[in-house]
Amino acid sequence: MSAADTKLIATNRKARHDYTILDVVEAGIMLQGSEVKSLREGHVQIVDTYARFNNGEVWLEGMHISPYQFAHGVGAHDPNRPRKLLLNRSEISRLSARVGQERLALIPLSLYFKDGRAKVELALAQGRTKGDKRQALAKKDAQRDIDREMGRQRKGKI
Repeated sequence: MSAADTKLIATNRKARHDYTILDVVEAGIMLQGSEVKSLREGHVQIVDTYARFNNGEVWLEGMHISPYQFAHGVGAHDPNRPRKLLLNRSEISRLSARVGQERLALIPLSLYFKDGRAKVELALAQGRTKGDKRQALAKKDAQRDIDREMGRQRKGKI
């Protein structure tokens, strides 16, 4: 993701803690007009969101887009409705095969606008156990300590 043509809307920081990310794919989202306006204001939550396969299509479940405050009646949308993801047929078949065989999850990592179009960054991920989470945290802390010491050595403070 280059920062020049993308505007970040929301991230799922908890996903990198709860899952081991194996592969990342960018997908478009089919949205209604009032949903796009709410996204532009940043009124979206993707923490408990996941993607599922249904009849050869990929649907995003659990994403909450708050109703646009100026849309009433016909223009308003259901905040928790499933939203269809736009992927190539070959990508859909590849992802569904991996999810079925390896028991993986398809979760969103971030939601952003790219060239004026809403995109979601989907991750093919494997769930972590409590021990795995602790191990990953310990590894990250150890790497941070190593980087800190290397920085001190480069500055000549040791």
